[in-house]
Amino acid sequence: MRPLGYHRPADVASAVALLAAHPQARALAGGTNLVDLMKLGVERPALLVDIARLPLDRIEKTADGGLRIGATVRNSDLAAHPLVRDRYPLLSGAVLAGASGQLRNAATTGGNLLQRTRCLYFQDVTKPCNKRLPGSGCPALDGVHRDLAVLGTSAHCVASHPSDLAVALVALDAVVHLTGPGGDRALPLTAFHRLPGDTPDRDTELAPAELITAVELPAPPAGATGGYRKVRERASFAFATVSLAVLLTVRHDRVAGVRLAFGGLAPKPWRALTAEAALAGGPATEEAFARAMDAELTTARPLRDNAFKVPLAHRLAVTELTALAVQAATSAPSAPTDEVQEDR
Repeated sequence: MRPLGYHRPADVASAVALLAAHPQARALAGGTNLVDLMKLGVERPALLVDIARLPLDRIEKTADGGLRIGATVRNSDLAAHPLVRDRYPLLSGAVLAGASGQLRNAATTGGNLLQRTRCLYFQDVTKPCNKRLPGSGCPALDGVHRDLAVLGTSAHCVASHPSDLAVALVALDAVVHLTGPGGDRALPLTAFHRLPGDTPDRDTELAPAELITAVELPAPPAGATGGYRKVRERASFAFATVSLAVLLTVRHDRVAGVRLAFGGLAPKPWRALTAEAALAGGPATEEAFARAMDAELTTARPLRDNAFKVPLAHRLAVTELTALAVQAATSAPSAPTDEVQEDR
C-alpha cells in the first residue's frame, strides 16, 4: 500500500503553503473526481490537502450587480440558491443536468471546473495516453472516440471536457479567482481551460500550488432569455454528447446580444465566438442562425465515429436560438399607437 498524507489547513494561505511545499500534493474538496482517479491509479498524490472546510462556501452579491460563488459551494446548493434560480436560471439548469443528486451534494464549484476528461484511454493506466503520459500516444484517434471532441483537438489528444457547469459559466462571462504563492489573480473562464496543442497534459492555466477561491459572474444582460440544453445517451447521470448554453437578446427582430457555449464538442468549454460575431446586429431568424452555425462549425475535425456531433450541434443551436427568438417576439411589449381610444 502506498503511504498517503492528509492535512486539513485552517485557512487559504496554509493550504497554498502545503501545496507549494509538496509538489505531489493535491487539493481535496468534494473528491467526486479526484478520489475516482486515485482508485483508478491515474492520480497518485503523496498528500491530500483538505480544503472543504475553508471559508469558501458562500454565494454573495457583488457591488456591480453580479454574483460571487465560492470555490467550495456544493453543486446542489448552487442550483437551489434563490439568487441563482432567479437571476441565472441558465446556471441552475446546467448544474441540475449534471451527475446525480448524490454527487451534486458533494461536488464543488472549483472541483467541477478542474474535473478531468472521461476518455476511456485516460482512465485506463494500462493504455497509452498523452494527457496522462506525454509522448506515449493517443489511441483514441483510431480507437473508441464516439464521445470525444470534434473542435479544438490536436494530433496529440481528442479528449472532450466533461463539465456542464463550466459550459454555463463560460456563456455567462464568468471570471475565475485564483490564489497561489505569488498572490491573487483573476482570469476570464474562457482563458482558464486549455486546448491540447502540443501539451495535452495541461488542462488549465492553474499554476503549481494555486487554488481556485471563487467564480464571479457579471450582472445578467438586460432583456436576455436563455437556457441550457443537453443531449445525452440516457436521461440521467450521463455526460453530454452535445450541450449548449445560450443567452439571446432580441430587439425589433434583430440580435442585440448573444452568447453561445458548447459542451461535449471540444477539450474545453467551447465559446462560439465566430457564431456570435456573425449574429451580432443581424436578423433573429432561423436562416441567420443556421448560417452562423455553419461558420462556427467549419473548423470541426470529426473522427470516424463522431462526425454525427457536427450536425447534432448545428440543429441543437438553431432550434434553441429560433425558439428563444420566437419567445422574445411574443413577449415584447406592443408598439405604441397614436390612436385615442374612446371611453365606453
